[in-house]
Amino acid sequence: MSTNNASSRSCAFTTQFRVAEGKTIVDHDMLRSRHLRAGANPHGPVAAMMALEATGGHKHLQPQDTQSVNVVNASVTYLANVGVGEPAQNFQLLIDTGSSNTWILSEHEEYKPTKTATDMRKHFKLSYGRGDCEGTEYLDTVTLGDNLVIKNQSIGIASRADQMDGMQGILGIGPTGLTKDTVSDSGEQLTVTDNLMKQGKIPEECIGIYYAPTKPNSTANSGSLCFGGPDASKFKGDINWVPLTKQAPANSYWGIDQSISYGRGGPTLMATCAGISDTGTTLIMLPDAAFNEYMKQTGAVMDDATGLPMVTDAQLAKMQSLMFKIGDHEYELIPNAQLWPRAQNTTLGGEADKNYLAFASMGKMGNEPGLQFINGYAFLQRFYSAYDTTNCRLGMAMTAHTMDETN
Repeated sequence: MSTNNASSRSCAFTTQFRVAEGKTIVDHDMLRSRHLRAGANPHGPVAAMMALEATGGHKHLQPQDTQSVNVVNASVTYLANVGVGEPAQNFQLLIDTGSSNTWILSEHEEYKPTKTATDMRKHFKLSYGRGDCEGTEYLDTVTLGDNLVIKNQSIGIASRADQMDGMQGILGIGPTGLTKDTVSDSGEQLTVTDNLMKQGKIPEECIGIYYAPTKPNSTANSGSLCFGGPDASKFKGDINWVPLTKQAPANSYWGIDQSISYGRGGPTLMATCAGISDTGTTLIMLPDAAFNEYMKQTGAVMDDATGLPMVTDAQLAKMQSLMFKIGDHEYELIPNAQLWPRAQNTTLGGEADKNYLAFASMGKMGNEPGLQFINGYAFLQRFYSAYDTTNCRLGMAMTAHTMDETN
């Protein structure tokens, strides 16, 4: 994969912050985990790879180099600036590796079809656990960057979106199979990544995601979404690849097998099991037993106002790193990285000087094999992650921010 000019082909935009109230972040993540746990369908990346092999692979034009589009950190979500139509109308869309449909909310006549729009006269309906939406499916030009212009992209124009907290839509970058049966009288829909590949814009169906941790009062670009392969300028050392898990329902998403220990050579919090990497989840979600052991090791207590674990300054000073073992490599999440960003404490209804931990329990469902953990925003912001459909694998690497003391 060519990565030399990936970072130069990105779009700049400003940070946006979304405000959550009290326990809603925990509640939303719990609802999302239940939805994901239910298994949207059996057509995940593993199934997609099998289908790819069966058909002899994609036929496409000679691809360009990898392409990047900047990602905005919105405190609990990341948003990408996406243009729809010609001339492009810009929308800030939530980047979601746990879903694959791209849609925008047509509220107050925000979306006005241009000459490139085709009404497919088909109905779409999607559920995200914490909310749902429905509307009409269109084909239109979608622009992710100067060199990332997609013709005839399937995109939903939502007439209704419940419990979506004011977001303008979603950029779904999950596996194609997750689009199955979401549009009436249709099978699967080609995702933005599918069409970038098909139209010769990228060399492989692989997406690299780089985040920088949230900082107070920051309006700088906080990350990049790189299509066509990882951007070597955004991570340190090598990117380590692991095959996607074959355990259902995690194999319907970007699923991996992972274990977690408390400290180097310390006690095991979570034995090796299947879970997923998911940008649409805010916290690190653990099986109930692992969460309880984490509470015991850190001495944390539950905070009623936020619904998050909380430690004192003295306890924080004694905390150990968490070691996430994925494949043959360990990824260290230092104590500072285990904290919810202090700059955003008050958005949770918490106190500015308290130490909240960005973890939650998946409850009893986390005790059942198949999808027992979720590596959400709190984990992903400290590492580079790459999602490779072509080779049915997920990659991880350290970044310049992995060891930051930002909180």
